[in-house]
Parts: sequence; C-alpha cells; structure tokens
Amino acid sequence: MKRLWLLLITGAICAAAYFSLTIFVVPPIGALPEGRTVIMWRLDNTKFVDSPDAMCDRMQGGVSLLCRGMTMVAVAQNTKILLRLPYMDWLYLVSTGGKRFEFDRSRFRGTN
Repeated sequence: MKRLWLLLITGAICAAAYFSLTIFVVPPIGALPEGRTVIMWRLDNTKFVDSPDAMCDRMQGGVSLLCRGMTMVAVAQNTKILLRLPYMDWLYLVSTGGKRFEFDRSRFRGTN
C-alpha cells in the first residue's frame, strides 16, 4: 500500500512539473558565449523543453537575430527563473526537433 501511495505521489509531482515548468535552452550566442539551460515557470506559449530558436521557428517559420533576441527578452521579463544550469546541446536539439540554426545572410536557416 505504501508503494502505491509513493507511486501516486511521484506521478502527481511529475505531472505538476510537466504542466507548470519549462526547460529553456539558450544556445551559445555573442552575449552568452557558453549558452545556458534554465528551469523556469511555464508561459502560455512555451513547451516543456523549449528554446528561443524553437519558439521563433514555430511562430515565424524561421529564426532571425531579431526574433531570437526579442524572444529571450520577453521570456526573461514574463517568468521567474528557478534554476540555472550549463548549456545542454541535446536538450537544444530536443527543443528544435533535431534542427540546428546557423547564421546565413542575416537569417538563420534550419539544418538537420
């Protein structure tokens, strides 16, 4: 019986974390050359694992320097960061569906 309660409580905690938190992955950029992974309260337009590049790609069909910057500012102003961690490339790839965005003539282009 104790194991069942433990399992139910663990499941409830995991579900609460999934629906209320976001793992936000900021790739290495000029202002933050080492990148960063943060755990934060979820916003309406973020997913459980997300990044500025993934959000721009979802909302605009591509990534630009302007969109990336505006997304990071909007996220920072509208939520509370709970934990700061080092950059994790594999989580960045999870957020973008396996795409990497590289600079090309003032636009970022998704590559697999």
